[in-house]
Amino acid sequence: MKKDDLLKHIAETAYNVGFGAKKHFATYDIVAKAPGAISFLSLAFGIYALVFESLTAKHFSATLIILGVMGLYIFLYDSKKDEYSSNGQKLTDLFNELKQLYGKTKSSDGPFDDEIKKLEEIEQAYTNVSSSHQILLSNWYAHYKFFWEHQIGWIDEQLNFRFLRDKIPLSLSIFIVAVTFVVIFFRFELISKICGVAIP
Repeated sequence: MKKDDLLKHIAETAYNVGFGAKKHFATYDIVAKAPGAISFLSLAFGIYALVFESLTAKHFSATLIILGVMGLYIFLYDSKKDEYSSNGQKLTDLFNELKQLYGKTKSSDGPFDDEIKKLEEIEQAYTNVSSSHQILLSNWYAHYKFFWEHQIGWIDEQLNFRFLRDKIPLSLSIFIVAVTFVVIFFRFELISKICGVAIP
C-alpha cells in the first residue's frame, strides 16, 4: 500500500472511530441529562399554570404529555448508559492510537507492514466495541461534538470536510427546511385569516 493511500485509510478509520465515540457519548449525555431537564420543565410549567390560566389550554397540556412520553423513551436506555460511556472512552482511546499511527506513518518512508497490521487491529477493536443502537438525536449531537468540539485537523488534512456535506447532518438540514416551510405556511394562513376578519 502506498503512503498516501495508507494515510487516507487511517484518516477514514479515525473519522469512523472518532464519530462513533462521540455518538456513544451523545447517547450517554442525553440519557443522563434529558430526564432531569424534562422534569424541571414539567414542574416549572405546572407552577406557572397555577398562576396563568392561559397555560391550561389543550395544546400546552399536549406538550406536557409529549415530554412525558419522551421521558419514558429515554428511560429505556437508562440501564445501559454506563456501557455507552465506557464504550465511548474505549473508542476515544482507539482514536488517539490512530492519531499516533497517522503521525508515525506520515514521518516514515516505509515499508508499512507494522502500520497496516496496527490499523487492522484497531479496526477490529472498533467493530467489537461499537454499538449500532443509539438514541434518537444522538447523531445530531455527535456531529456537534465531533466537528465543533474535537481537534480533527489531521483528519481534515486527508478528507477535506465540507460544511453542508459533512459538518451538518442531512436529516437536520431536511428538518430545518421542513420547519421553515411549515412556519411560512402557517404565517400566511394566519395573515389571511386576520385579513379575512378585518376586511368583510
